[in-house]
Amino acid sequence: MRHAKFIARTVFVHNNDVEAACKILNRILGREDILDQYRRTRFFEKPFQFRRRINFERCKSIYNEDMDRKIQFVLRKNRMDPFPGSS
Repeated sequence: MRHAKFIARTVFVHNNDVEAACKILNRILGREDILDQYRRTRFFEKPFQFRRRINFERCKSIYNEDMDRKIQFVLRKNRMDPFPGSS
């Protein structure tokens, strides 16, 4: 079942199927990092843990950006040589 785009995190319950609606809501909250933010603010985060988490998130974003760029390069279309370096 395809769900419509969400407005203000509203989830519709179809045919009294509350469990499916909860799964959809949890997926939305997980994708938007709301659950992670809630878990982080439940307890005090020590300064060294905060610095470690921030540095990890920076490194992860740099790595993901680099991998996306490499994947886009490999998946390019309309190239003269579709497999560079293999000749």
